[in-house]
Amino acid sequence: MPRLTVLSVAYPRAPVGPDAVGGAEQILSALDHALVQAGHRSLVLACEGSQVAGALLALPPPGPCLTEDGTAALHAAVATRLAATLADTQVDVIHMHGIDYHRYLPPPGPPLLATLHLPPAWYPPEGLAPPRARSWVHCVSAAEARAMPPGSPALPPIPNGVAVERLAAHRPKRCGYALMLARICPEKGIHLALQAAHAAGTRLLIAGEVFPYPEHQAYFHDQVQPLLDASRRYLGPVGFVRKRRLLAAARCLLVPSLAAETSSLVAMEAASCGTPVIAFPSGALPEVVEHGRTGLLVEGVDGLVAGMAQAGTIDPDTCRATARRRFGHDRMAQAYLDRYRHLASRAA
Repeated sequence: MPRLTVLSVAYPRAPVGPDAVGGAEQILSALDHALVQAGHRSLVLACEGSQVAGALLALPPPGPCLTEDGTAALHAAVATRLAATLADTQVDVIHMHGIDYHRYLPPPGPPLLATLHLPPAWYPPEGLAPPRARSWVHCVSAAEARAMPPGSPALPPIPNGVAVERLAAHRPKRCGYALMLARICPEKGIHLALQAAHAAGTRLLIAGEVFPYPEHQAYFHDQVQPLLDASRRYLGPVGFVRKRRLLAAARCLLVPSLAAETSSLVAMEAASCGTPVIAFPSGALPEVVEHGRTGLLVEGVDGLVAGMAQAGTIDPDTCRATARRRFGHDRMAQAYLDRYRHLASRAA
């Protein structure tokens, strides 16, 4: 089997690694490790502080400034580093992961694959059909693919995966709390989970990062913080080990997303831990959560309250078996390796 060199390009504001907060960064990290494990060469263009299995091409830390000028300078830095890398290194496939990837497309050359980790409506037209020869996009779920504009030249979806066996290995005593793991922003519905926890008299732990976007920070201060108390607590961002411990001990995971989710790594992780998911049927969540088997699909705050009360009816072993069958990293990594080989062979 020919050895491939894959250059992965991360969203330049978020570090990549096993403890990454964002889903795109977690998937990139998993693919980086899979490439190295399979004997291929993995190059990762990501911000300083990233932890990779292959070779890190580090970008300077982006800093907290989110002005237009600061963002433009960041995009220019990525484009310059990307072009320089391609001038010096023989690359078989470029794999882009950032929502802003179209702002730093490389010059014509190796085939390029862009994974759309976020809803298609969040991308401009050039993000859905990149204006560069030998460039393709693809989705991570059937629901996301259906949301693409008619006639979009997207490749078939590759569903996400998680570290099922590592998650399933930790089985502490169950506690009575409900859990939310999400970035702290309006579309994740943290305020709805808090309202439901208050109505049900249930303990709720919330883990996730408040990114330095004014809207996100205002949301935390205005709609989340006032609902916190001794039984409803915000923990901040957590790494893999603590996340696994929280998931494995939780009564249930709440996913009251108001956005059309393209996937749900955290719902897959919960199933791997044998923990039922109480979720809104937003976007791809019905593809991940099997209603009545691995969780419950509900509507509104009242549905969350009822779902938390019924969480004990979901069998943890069924959750774990479903995760092993459907959500493993190996399945996802093999699909990407096959796609890399296909694109590289077409280019050759």
